[in-house]
Amino acid sequence: MITQNETSQNGGTFGSLSNLLLVIIMILGVFVAILNETLLNVALSKIMNDIGITPSTAQWLSTGYLLMIGVLIPVTAYLIQRFTTRTLFLGAMCLFTVGTFIAAIAPGFTTLLLGRVLQASGTGLLFPLLTNVVFSIVPIEKRGSAMGTIGIVITFAPAIGPTLSGIIVEHYSWRVLFYGVLPIALFVILFAFFKLKNVTETTNPKIDPISLLLSTLGFGGIVYGFSSSGTEGWSSLGVLIPIAIGVIALVLFTWRQLTISHPLLDLRTFKYTIFRLSTLIMMIIMMAMFSAMMLLPIFLQNALGYSPFKAGLVMLPGGIVMGIMSPITGRLFDKFGAKVLALVGLGLIAITLWQFAFITLSTSYSTIMIFNTLLMLGISMVMMPVMTNALNELPPALYPHGTAIISTLQQVAGAVGTALLVSVMTNSSSRFMENTVMKDDSTLPILAMIAGMKSAFLLAFGLVAIAWIASFLLKRASSQELNMKQPSPN
Repeated sequence: MITQNETSQNGGTFGSLSNLLLVIIMILGVFVAILNETLLNVALSKIMNDIGITPSTAQWLSTGYLLMIGVLIPVTAYLIQRFTTRTLFLGAMCLFTVGTFIAAIAPGFTTLLLGRVLQASGTGLLFPLLTNVVFSIVPIEKRGSAMGTIGIVITFAPAIGPTLSGIIVEHYSWRVLFYGVLPIALFVILFAFFKLKNVTETTNPKIDPISLLLSTLGFGGIVYGFSSSGTEGWSSLGVLIPIAIGVIALVLFTWRQLTISHPLLDLRTFKYTIFRLSTLIMMIIMMAMFSAMMLLPIFLQNALGYSPFKAGLVMLPGGIVMGIMSPITGRLFDKFGAKVLALVGLGLIAITLWQFAFITLSTSYSTIMIFNTLLMLGISMVMMPVMTNALNELPPALYPHGTAIISTLQQVAGAVGTALLVSVMTNSSSRFMENTVMKDDSTLPILAMIAGMKSAFLLAFGLVAIAWIASFLLKRASSQELNMKQPSPN
């Protein structure tokens, strides 16, 4: 076991060469896993044609992935305390690899969705595990730089997903998206088997089956309801009932976590003001990022007629900027804290979302690329600094619960936000079609899509404006303040 004091004495951001190797192995695994969250966005059209499914059904290949992660991550706090780093990482990577293989050979939608669910099962464990390991081996004054290093791949992976997908599906089958990931995943498993060590302490926590059931019903019901709204409409019982069940289950889940001695998720983390504010901001950022990654490729292909390659390529500069900026913002966080970065970054995000709301058929490809690059620049200034700031405020005993809570709410926000904004776009487009007098205009479907995009991006702008106002209340937790806190009991 390597303590933070020993790490600090050894020098360097991660303390030692063995710690650095550990983080590199885990980062590579997390990279290929997170890459899959956005890898299919551009490829959905070809998958729909190949296996004969509708757009609403195809959406579940992305939304179902996020749904599974959102349902699974609450359990990670228990798993991180119960099992070793090595066992959890290898188990998660094996799940992900098996899912990738099943998706690659899938003959139809059901098998493909099964593969995606297994992929998500592995992904849901990996990022909370990596974050908890970093907070266990890196002293507080160096965590910004450490998380910034991690952010190179954490933010770069989803950003380049559409570009990589566009290049591949332009020339090859969509199955190559999965076959290409397999060798990397197998290499990570082999490397981890021989080199991965344990750095966190294990205990023997109890798991509450009722909490697990309520968590699954709560997060699953809400995401399922929102995801169904685009096809069934908000007045449908198939939408309202799952959402109602989800809300009731989450209320009961919250009550139970606060009243039992061994909670599945220790919600006392929300007693810390900065953790509450940062979690809200992170959720909104995820909604904005995933909505842009979902809506822009659809608009570029269906409205402007660009190929999958060009639709994906528009995301590439933004991904590169995020990769470059992540370590820089990490060092800036260590020096100045999260507040300044959040104010500037969220302001930039809000401006670009406003610009996206008013794009037209005459908006040039390069202009859309520049807007998206500025959007990703803003996100890179906010995401990792705000998350690091949130976890810094917690005592060490709450790190597993804090990382699990933030990761859960991020993924649920991404799934709900994507479903909500796609629903808003669809409904606004339908209203435009119904209310227009130009029934015979051949460009009517495209104009309707533009109207729908405007409504969706204006909603995203409003949410980011709320996050920007909330960021004025951010402050940083100093090392002295953290050392004064008493660890909470498990």
